[in-house]
Amino acid sequence: MIKKILLAVALILPAMSMSAQKFGTVNVDEIMEALPAYAEMKTKIEASSKTYEDEFAKLQQEMEKKYTEFQQMEQTTPEAIKERRMQELQELDQKIQQFRATAQQDLQRQQMQLMQPIQESIMKAIQTVGASGNYTFIFDAGQSYYAGPTVENVTPQVKSALGIK
Repeated sequence: MIKKILLAVALILPAMSMSAQKFGTVNVDEIMEALPAYAEMKTKIEASSKTYEDEFAKLQQEMEKKYTEFQQMEQTTPEAIKERRMQELQELDQKIQQFRATAQQDLQRQQMQLMQPIQESIMKAIQTVGASGNYTFIFDAGQSYYAGPTVENVTPQVKSALGIK
């Protein structure tokens, strides 16, 4: 008899504690898009990207010019000169490939550096809302497949904690 009572209590307590838990969702992307710091970050990345694109265009123009000159070489041009020009074209192509890789890496590094404080401020705001609202969990709404009627969207509270509308 005592075992049955203990079993019943063991089954009821978790169910009762589950009903006392509070869950929330937050749309991090919506919050990020509303932050002025995010818009500033996008502007800086776009400016850096434009600078790299301009430099890349110059390198491509240089390559096209040298390739056109190579194609227009007269048949009487010594083979040693043709080989040297072909080597210059290959070196320039390698330079362009290296520049492209370096530019992509630098843009990724810049984006990570600029995003870190934004992400940290959002996480702090979510934690503040979670603690003040006594939430057990707050999930990213962009990754949830189902949210029951008792799950609260806390995106407005997080925005408010960050000082955005």
